[in-house]
Amino acid sequence: MAPTPPAAAAAPAKRRRTIESLENDTLCIIFSYLGIFDLVRCSAVCKSWNATVKRSKLLHKLYLKQLQRGDNSSAGSSDRTSFSDETLSLCLHKMAMEHHRLSFLKPSARIDQFKAHSRGVHQCRMKRGLILTGVGDTVMRLWSLSSYECVEEYSVPNAASLVDFDFDESKVVGLVGTQLCIWRQNGPRSIFPSREGTFAKGLCMRYFDPEAVVGCEDGTARVFDMYSRKCSRIIRMHSEPVTCLSLSEDQLIVSGSSLGRIVVSGLLSHQEVATLKPTDSTGIKSLCFNPASFKLFAGAAGGYTSAWDLRMMRQLWKRRVSPNVIYSLQHLQNDTSTLVVGGIDGVLRVLDQNNGEVLSSYVIDSDTLSSSSGHTQGIERKTGKKLPSDTQIDRLPRSARPPITCLAVGMKKVIATHNSKYVTVWKFGN
Repeated sequence: MAPTPPAAAAAPAKRRRTIESLENDTLCIIFSYLGIFDLVRCSAVCKSWNATVKRSKLLHKLYLKQLQRGDNSSAGSSDRTSFSDETLSLCLHKMAMEHHRLSFLKPSARIDQFKAHSRGVHQCRMKRGLILTGVGDTVMRLWSLSSYECVEEYSVPNAASLVDFDFDESKVVGLVGTQLCIWRQNGPRSIFPSREGTFAKGLCMRYFDPEAVVGCEDGTARVFDMYSRKCSRIIRMHSEPVTCLSLSEDQLIVSGSSLGRIVVSGLLSHQEVATLKPTDSTGIKSLCFNPASFKLFAGAAGGYTSAWDLRMMRQLWKRRVSPNVIYSLQHLQNDTSTLVVGGIDGVLRVLDQNNGEVLSSYVIDSDTLSSSSGHTQGIERKTGKKLPSDTQIDRLPRSARPPITCLAVGMKKVIATHNSKYVTVWKFGN
């Protein structure tokens, strides 16, 4: 009897099939089942997918369908069957910003809450689907926004307190005690030399590669080069402490002070450009600059939010949107319509950037706090409910509105810290 051949020799090895190995026609069939925004995301995955989406003209077809649903008169008034990729990109951006704005008008939001630290933290930053959390703990943690899993951890030097931080695709920059530190992603930590990196007391920091700017208690802004690791210049901003900073792409430093003043200075010239009229003598707590509209937004300790045109150096509007301190205000990059505001009263407010009107206000639905919906991989699901405009905030339970200490805004979502162990992710319009 002939011997049985080995199994490995009897059958050829199976070829591993991955999505990258799919032919263009197959990809086009898959892509045809997607909505317009999912298709845009797919076009950004890699060059080959981008080329496939462009060649198939699927985005063009979906956009024309969207026009016909939303505006039949304008869609039929002219020939829109052909237009450039650049025109399409602009149209899609405008459509995405409108979807983002409308999502904040929904009657409710889904909230994912997860435990991020063993102690209370009150700072967060969000970029490219990642969330960085810290301040109040001995570590910073980088989280995946899709899975809420910690992808990296950065230890703070012993006997030092983390004051502020920011990050990019390769490193984390932090203000620790009276020094700056750099944590390389998947690499060692480095501390600026004491002679170059030490200052009296830093209260805030903003980072715009390759420079970090530290706002100090003595009223100065100190500019540090991340590569030479030297303090390149010291700019006198105020006679009182600098409480918050914002940097613009056209080399401007904007600082808010404990006495409510806002000063605009040149990053390279060291010269004061303008002093904006005080908005609240109790102090500026947060600043946010929008490069798409050249508007500067400020949140104050007295509950006021104001907007300034930095081209004209004039105030556009000022509103008291909260009876208490505004700790944070942020907007989606390049969005010129909405501004998200949070503070000590724990209400998440969405404002119109053009006039300061409160478009919507949200708190956590008290009915979901004691529900037994359970935890999925450590994630607690809650609901955020929209408040009627005449709601008396002080009558709402504190459990439904923990103080908001920091905000980060993404497409139809808001990340919030509350000086607790937990981080909340608010998802709108789903």
